[in-house]
Amino acid sequence: MMNTTAPRPLRLPRLPLVPQLPRYLSILQLLLTLLCLAPAPAPALAQMSMDTAQLRLADAQALALQRNPDLRIALAAVQSARAAIASADTAPNPVLTLQTMGVNPSTGVGPGSLRSKAVDSAIRIDQQFERGGKRELRVRNAQLLEQAAREDMSDVRRQLKLAVAQAYYDLLAAQEKRDILRDTLALYQQTVDAAERRRKAGDLAGADVARIRVDALRAANDAESAESALLRAQETLALALGSLPDPRRLRAIDPWPDPAEIDDGAALESIVDSRADVRAARARVRAAEEGVRLALSLRTRDVTVGVQAEHYPQNGANAYGTGNSFGIAVQIPLYLRNQYEGEIRNAEAQLDSARESLEKTRMAARSELARSRDEARVAAAALRRYDEELLPAAELSADAAEYAFKNGAVGVMDALDARRTRRAIRLEAAGARADHARALAAWRLAQETGDKE
Repeated sequence: MMNTTAPRPLRLPRLPLVPQLPRYLSILQLLLTLLCLAPAPAPALAQMSMDTAQLRLADAQALALQRNPDLRIALAAVQSARAAIASADTAPNPVLTLQTMGVNPSTGVGPGSLRSKAVDSAIRIDQQFERGGKRELRVRNAQLLEQAAREDMSDVRRQLKLAVAQAYYDLLAAQEKRDILRDTLALYQQTVDAAERRRKAGDLAGADVARIRVDALRAANDAESAESALLRAQETLALALGSLPDPRRLRAIDPWPDPAEIDDGAALESIVDSRADVRAARARVRAAEEGVRLALSLRTRDVTVGVQAEHYPQNGANAYGTGNSFGIAVQIPLYLRNQYEGEIRNAEAQLDSARESLEKTRMAARSELARSRDEARVAAAALRRYDEELLPAAELSADAAEYAFKNGAVGVMDALDARRTRRAIRLEAAGARADHARALAAWRLAQETGDKE
C-alpha cells in the first residue's frame, strides 16, 4: 500500500543567525582570495603528494636545481662577487678634522663667549684622489671575478644534473633487479611445488627436492638484499634532490635509453673551450691580469687635497690672533722605503697560478669528454650484445629446461643450472643498462656548455 504521509517541511535557521551572515560571507571571501593568490605547485612537486612519488629524470633534475644546497651555495658566491663590484666601484671617503690649538695655560682662554676665547680652532676636510686608473682596474677585476662565479654556478648546475642522473639510473637499476629477483623467487616457489608433486609420485628423489629448496632460500635472501639496495638508491637520489620527507616513496619511471651511436668527437676541442668550467678559469686569468695592472698602478702616487678654515680671535687676552683664515694643503706620498714590490710579485704569482689552473681545467675537461665518449660507446656495444644475443639465448635455454623438468625429461641439476644462468644474465643485463644510461648521461652532460653570459 502506498504511503501517503506528507513530507516534513524544511526548517529554516533561526532569525538571530541572520545578522551574522555578512561576517561569514566576508570570511569566506577572504579564504577564496587567499586560495586564488596561492602559487600553484610545480608539476614535479605536485606529484610528490601522491602515495608513490613517480619521477621522471627531467622532473628530478628540476627539483634538484630548485632545492639542492650546493647550487644555493654557488648562488651565494655569485651574490658576494656582485657585492665586491659595488665595493670596488667606490672612491675614497673624505676625512673631516676638527682641532683646537694655541691654548696657553698661563694666560687662559680669556673672557667672553665661546667664539671669543683665545684659542685657535680649525675645521679641515681632506679628500684623496686616486690616480693611475686604480678604481677602473678594481672594478674590472671584480667584474671578471663575478663572471667566473657565474660560470662556476653553471658548472655546478651541470655537475648536479649529472649526479641526479647517476642516482636516478641507480634507482632504476635497483628497481629492475628487485623485480627480477622477485620473479625468480616466485618461479622457485612454483618449482618447489612441482618438485613436491614429482616426489610424491615417486618420480623425484628427496635430495633433489632439497637442492631446489636451497636455491629457493638463496633466492629469498637475494630478494631481501635487493630491497635493501633499493632503499639505499632511494636515499641517494633523495639526498641529491635536496632531501624528501620519505625517500622510500621515490620511484623512477623513465624507460631505459636505447643504445645510441656515439660520434667520434672530432669537435672535442671546441667543446672544451665552450664549457663553463673552462670559461670560469679563463675569466680568472683575465682577472689576474687586471690584478697585475692594479698592483703596478700602486706606484702612481695618489694626491690628497685638504681645505681648512681657521678661527683665531684677536682680543686683549690674545694680541697675536689672526681672526678668520683659510688654507689649502696637498699631500703626496714619498716612495722612499716601499715601492710595492711585494704586491706586484704577489699579483704576478696569482697570474701564473690562474694560467696553470686554466690549463689544468682544459686537460680535465678534455679527459672527461674523451673518457665519457669511450665509456658510452663501450657500454652501448655491451648492451646490444645482451639485448640481441645473450638474453634471448638465456631465456630460450631456461624455458626449455623448465619444460623438460616439469615433464621429467631432465634432471633437477640441469634445470637449476639453466635457471641460475638466466638469472645471472638478466641481472647482468640490468647492470649493463644502468652502465649504458650512466655513461650516456655523462657523455651528454660533459658536452653541455651552460648559459654563456
